[in-house]
This record gives sequence, C-alpha cells and structure tokens, in this order.
Amino acid sequence: MTSIKKFQVTFDCAEPERLARFWCEVLGYAVPPPPEGFATWDDFKRSQPPEQRDSWFACSDPSGVGPRLYFQRVPEGKAAKNRLHLDVRVGTGLVGKKRLAALEAECARLVPLGAVHVRTLYDGNDSCIPMQDIEGNEFCID
Repeated sequence: MTSIKKFQVTFDCAEPERLARFWCEVLGYAVPPPPEGFATWDDFKRSQPPEQRDSWFACSDPSGVGPRLYFQRVPEGKAAKNRLHLDVRVGTGLVGKKRLAALEAECARLVPLGAVHVRTLYDGNDSCIPMQDIEGNEFCID
C-alpha cells in the first residue's frame, strides 16, 4: 500500500507576504515564527540580500491538517485563468437557501479583505461563489 504524502500548495505571485497574509485570513491559517536566530520576520528580511528580500513567504494550518501554503515571487504577472484553484468549503452539508446564505456571508467577510466577488451561481439547491484573491487568482466559496 502506498503511503499518503504531505504536500504544499505553491502560489506564483508578485507580493508573497501580502498574499500569504490574505490567505491566512481566508483560511484561518497562521504565519509561522521567523527562522531561528531572528526575533521578527522584518529582522530576517533585513538580513537577506536585496534581490532575495520579500521573495517568498509561507503559512500553515495551525491544526496541522491542511497543506502548507507557499508563496514565491515571480517576475511575470498573471496572464490567464488558473489551471488549478482552491475551493473554500463553507457550505458543506447545507442545501438550498441555507447553503446560499452561508456562502454569501463568507463572501461578505472576504470582500473587505480585498477579494473580488465574480458572480453567484445558484440553481435553487446547489450554489457556488467564484471569487478572485488580491492578485486575481480564482477561487470558489463552495
């Protein structure tokens, strides 16, 4: 039998720390402590050569269940629709108007953080809200 592997989800982005902190708010993730020997992340950044400063950031599920999220700066901007996206599952077990209300409440929480509400899909029973994060990456509230 094959063992289950741990994995991380990596985002190519323009501003790694800003995007990581956004996803911490969305998912309830935490920023790990700075590397050993540094009191703060700012201290760590100041120790880096200028070309490496702010080149990456990471966050993780404090319960240890979800994957680590890693954000790396890339020179090119986002050019097309994601081939992979995250579904933020807030309506699990709910149907109809109760499900829609839970998804709309989460959407209302995320928009002030900088998320963009793309549209609401609702067929009377099932629902989904496609959105974009602060760098335009697609994700769904589901």
